[in-house]
Amino acid sequence: MKKTEKKINVAIDGPSGAGKSTLAKALAKKLGINYVDTGAIYRTVGYAAFEAGIDPSDREAVTKMLEGITVEVKFEDSVQQMYLNGRPLGDLIRRHEISDYASRVSAIPEVRAFLLETQRETARNGGTIMDGRDIGTVILPDADVKIFLSASVEKRAERRYKELIERGDSRPYEDVLADIRERDERDSSRDTAPLRPADDAVFFDNSEIGLDESVEVALEIIKSKTRRRGKRCGKR
Repeated sequence: MKKTEKKINVAIDGPSGAGKSTLAKALAKKLGINYVDTGAIYRTVGYAAFEAGIDPSDREAVTKMLEGITVEVKFEDSVQQMYLNGRPLGDLIRRHEISDYASRVSAIPEVRAFLLETQRETARNGGTIMDGRDIGTVILPDADVKIFLSASVEKRAERRYKELIERGDSRPYEDVLADIRERDERDSSRDTAPLRPADDAVFFDNSEIGLDESVEVALEIIKSKTRRRGKRCGKR
């Protein structure tokens, strides 16, 4: 795979279930750059709270917990791995209950401050694509390309429901839809780094298109933005 001629950083923000991670992974492969899953970073703190028996909404307890943990991002064969206190977590952070823990701890300002440098360090030398809810506004405000990816709440719930079914999770669609609506409200109304597009982000709604077409649209956005900045992206 040909690497980018000049290493670029790409930020993809958007609400839960918009397909940010799936799109970002596909783009990273096309562009030959690292994919940074920021959700996994917050899941690691969520897992730490879960393991310690701490209420993820208890700001004081979670903040105190941060004093005794280290969170590391490592790339092994170009795949991101999360380490908590030097211990690899693997799929432990992908458990359903950890999703809720991650969402709740991510609303705590001290957690976001604690993880800020960890996230920025992964993009220090360029050559990364990062997705989340405040990448273009807070984590990488100087990213070469910023995309705000969205889709209707019903479409996002439908996609998440199908993912859960494939994993053997039989929760009703109505529950998944309610969860998505609740996360939207929580993410957009939190005091610290609320979900919103960066001023210079390109808005992209993928409600009616699949992954392949989404990748092509995103690649055109990236090419257009990087041309303006005098940079060129390599491609396969």
